Amino acid sequence: MITPQAVLEIFQNNNALLKGHFLLSSGLHSERYLQCALVLQHPKLAKKLGQSLAEKFKISSIDTVISPALGGLIIGYEVAKALGVRFIFTERQDGQMTLRRGFSITPGEKLIVIEDVFTTGGSTKEVMATVEQAGAKVVGVGAIINRSEKEISFGVPSQYLLPLQVKTFEPAQCPLCKEGLPFFKPGSRNKAT
Repeated sequence: MITPQAVLEIFQNNNALLKGHFLLSSGLHSERYLQCALVLQHPKLAKKLGQSLAEKFKISSIDTVISPALGGLIIGYEVAKALGVRFIFTERQDGQMTLRRGFSITPGEKLIVIEDVFTTGGSTKEVMATVEQAGAKVVGVGAIINRSEKEISFGVPSQYLLPLQVKTFEPAQCPLCKEGLPFFKPGSRNKAT
């Protein structure tokens, strides 16, 4: 099992813990951003993180791993591979999280939702709703990093490899905005400025 310190070092060594002024997918602002793609571009690291996260779910009966596109795709696939189960993903269509590409979920199926990073838990909860609408059951959620400032309640067991306290700000209270610093929108749901 990988230690939280080792996960942090992986992100630091791959220049994936960025500093600046960022607009997050949630609409919040932050002075730090985790660019997981810089880590997950390396198959050996993706495999290592996926296996470590999968270890946290070995006691559960799981049929399928599901992730939101785009951020959860690689880590979700690696967790599914380590668990030896099917992997599917959701995408946004007209602003709604949905299954596409012929993916389906059967009633009674047991799934875990895997993300790259928990911030507010919004995407994870949207994926959970998609699963529940199909009559299936979410038995757990997981991420490489939990960067939420307070514990997020998903109503199911939540697992992650690294807790990382990163302050976020509502735009109206953002000290970086007040300093006049331009922000960057790095998330997959944001368009670059």
